[in-house]
Order: sequence, then C-alpha cells, then structure tokens
Amino acid sequence: MKDLKEIFEERRSVNFFDKNKELDEETLKKIIDLAVLTPSAFNLQPWEIIAVKSKEAKEKLYDVALKQPKILEAPVTLIMVGDKNGYKEDNPAWWYMKDAGMPDDKIQGSINFAKNVLYNTDLKANNFAVRNTSFLCMSIMYAAKYYGVDSHAMIGFEEDKLKEAFGIPENKVVVLLISLGYFDKSKTLYPRLKRNEYDKIVKVV
Repeated sequence: MKDLKEIFEERRSVNFFDKNKELDEETLKKIIDLAVLTPSAFNLQPWEIIAVKSKEAKEKLYDVALKQPKILEAPVTLIMVGDKNGYKEDNPAWWYMKDAGMPDDKIQGSINFAKNVLYNTDLKANNFAVRNTSFLCMSIMYAAKYYGVDSHAMIGFEEDKLKEAFGIPENKVVVLLISLGYFDKSKTLYPRLKRNEYDKIVKVV
C-alpha cells in the first residue's frame, strides 16, 4: 500500500502515453470503485462516466477535443459527466440514507430543501453537477496513481459537439476528460512546475 503523501507527490499530468500498453478492465474497475468513496452533496453522486476505449470512439472524441494526441494514445479516456437533475427526488441515492437509519420524513425534508432552496435555479443546478463531479475527477486521478496508472485531465473540448457525438442529453454537463494509461518512457516530462503554497493562498480571518 502506497503512502498517501507519496501518491500526491508522484502523480503527474502525463502528456505522453505508451500506445502499446493496455489498461485492463479489472484495473480500471478497481480505480473507479476506489474513487467513488469521494464525498458528494447528500451522497447523491450526480455523475456518470463514459469510458472511451475503441478506435472508433477515440477518433470521435479526438475530433471534438481539439485533436489532442493523448486521446488516441491512451488506452482509455473517461468522459466525466455531471447530472444537473441529480438532486431531484427520482435519484434513488436519496434513500441510501434510510439504510443508515434516517427516518423518511427527514429524508423528504432534505429533498424539499434541495429542490426549493439549494438548487432552485439553472445556475445552481449546473454548479451542483460540476462541483460534485469534480470531486470524483480528482479522486480518480489519485486512485489511478495508487494502482500505478498515469493520468491527464483535459478541459479542451467542444462541449456541444461532444454531447452530440456521444448522445449526452441537455440536462447533463461534461465536466472533464481524463486520459488513463502508462507513461511513454521514451519521452521526457518537464519538471513539476512551482506550486503556490500556504503563505500565498491562505488568508486567516
């Protein structure tokens, strides 16, 4: 088991993937099943993932994602999709609370609060989908590193064309693309760039 600090320090955004090294289905499943331990509002988990693996699907994604070579080179690229309607009562995840002992009336109160206060505008619903799915995105990249798999996240894509190409409905938002695979060791990564640390980014009030 890798130390968490080691995973944080070793994870890099890999621009070059080994085209000859596949990511097996079992490892991908382990990555996702570990990453979904990430938190989400009310545990509603308003996300889904399209795993792009076939040559045809890769080429389709490549065309709507600014023709980034890593999409064709990586064994799989995940389309991370957030559900703007994921807070609504028909999401069965609401009732997972019942398994934890919460009474029905309290669950219904939470549903009404989400619908009438927290996510009662299009902007709030969109933010709900993006923010929660973003938790999962980062968790996937750290989980991948735990299993020895490299990753690269991308926001370079034409969302309307991507949604059309992959049949993603209007109530859902494409949050991020994540390529997963193994670094092409014939290439060289730039050194890690400087990060702004505590003294620069924290304001204590």
